[in-house]
Amino acid sequence: MTTDQTAINLIKVDSLEARGIVKRFPGVLANDHIDFEVHAGEVHSLLGENGAGKSTLMKILYGMYQPDEGEILVNGKVVRIRSPLDAMSHGIGMVHQHFMLVPTLTVTENIALGLPSSRKVLLDLDVVARRIEELAAIYHLQINPKAPVWQLSVGEQQRVEILKVLYRGASVLILDEPTAVLTPQEVDGLFKTLHKMVAQGHALVFISHKLWEVMALSNRVTVLHTGRMVGELPIEEADERKLASMMVGRDFLMRVDHPEVEMGEVHLELKGIRALGESGLESLKGVDLRIRSGEILGLAGVSGNGQRDLAEVIAGLRPPTAGEVFMEGVDVTGWTPAKLLEHGLSYIPEARMVDGTVGDFSVSENLIMKDHTYPPYADGIFMNFKNIAKESKRLVETFDIKTPSIATPIKNLSGGNIQKLILAREISRGPRVLVAAQPTRGLDIRATEYVRRRITEQREKGVTTLLISEDLDEILSLSDRIAVIFEGEIMGVVDRDDATFENLGLMMGGRKMETEE
Repeated sequence: MTTDQTAINLIKVDSLEARGIVKRFPGVLANDHIDFEVHAGEVHSLLGENGAGKSTLMKILYGMYQPDEGEILVNGKVVRIRSPLDAMSHGIGMVHQHFMLVPTLTVTENIALGLPSSRKVLLDLDVVARRIEELAAIYHLQINPKAPVWQLSVGEQQRVEILKVLYRGASVLILDEPTAVLTPQEVDGLFKTLHKMVAQGHALVFISHKLWEVMALSNRVTVLHTGRMVGELPIEEADERKLASMMVGRDFLMRVDHPEVEMGEVHLELKGIRALGESGLESLKGVDLRIRSGEILGLAGVSGNGQRDLAEVIAGLRPPTAGEVFMEGVDVTGWTPAKLLEHGLSYIPEARMVDGTVGDFSVSENLIMKDHTYPPYADGIFMNFKNIAKESKRLVETFDIKTPSIATPIKNLSGGNIQKLILAREISRGPRVLVAAQPTRGLDIRATEYVRRRITEQREKGVTTLLISEDLDEILSLSDRIAVIFEGEIMGVVDRDDATFENLGLMMGGRKMETEE
């Protein structure tokens, strides 16, 4: 079968266009009058930080969300895309960052899933397998159609996802952060496939926050920032510095009061930390950091570059595969969370409802969770309920936690009040080292200001603080020094006064800086 014969099932799309797209969620304007288009035979990249609105826009084009305003045009005609099935009928396919495959089924079964059989009531898996082999040969997506998905590498599973949309006739492919979980070798292979697809006449939308990938792959690039379109330009007019400036925003960021504090000795030190992520791939690749008492070190980076894994290594929740963690000069590598707590570590996790609290437990139970076996909460083997109630009420009042009572289940509180409770529990323990991961994510302005002020107060008390945040405003406002992490490596560490949009943006996009720790 020839290439032309193989491609006959493609639904030809010369252009896909979004005009004036607006999408609102409660409290968030995710897309604010965005215009975007892609044509056959090109790669149009969508660049921006986490939360810029990239995925929301693409989910609208794929029918997963409906726009509040605006219109979508295919080949110059306005269409209504109500579902992914509608999108596929218009030749639009999407390869999601998180694969949507059934691990126990084979490659062929996954691709055939949900499609009618050419033999009606009888299965036609042999026909599907032959078609997969033909497509794989054309696009250099080598795969064994008979292999169970659970036996495949991450890169091979991604090939299955691409083949799945090609099999259904898509000529426009939306690729949402397709390199996020790939090894460098797998990224090289993917790029060769994408170049081949463009040569075959496909239109590709490539979503990324990695500057070098955008420069290497794109014909055009559109940059989003906080839901708005910053600009669109041909790749010939782009460079990493210009894209970095557009990506992180041009507006001056206001900084909160940052009084001089006398810093002491290094109280938290990481030496050569390596660790594996949830996917089994290496997520931390030799992290070195040193933080002094009275210092806030901000760790910036786009989501998914190893921030959570690093916090969990320090907190004793994830074992490092190499390297050492020191607290106040003591090697605490491999210590249990309980032992680290006793040594003076407090941890504010990013997933407050998963790792920070127990939803069905009361406010008071969550407040004493880490210290319930010690006075004043316990007398020997017995709980001191009088002291528990007294201390819980004090913390609720001190930290302005809005709750009907201390007996209220924590799941009934707002996100801001849950975060205040976690902050109250961790700070009231009198920590010497504080790890705060995404402490204001999802909070309103008032709760955000409160949490930031409390973290700054710890600095004035001499606490060593590692602040992990994707909010550059927060990082620049609170930090004494700023480190940037990219794909599990520290790209550089800069003093607060030396931090600029340009150098932070470049490091967030994968450019290593010659900086001194």
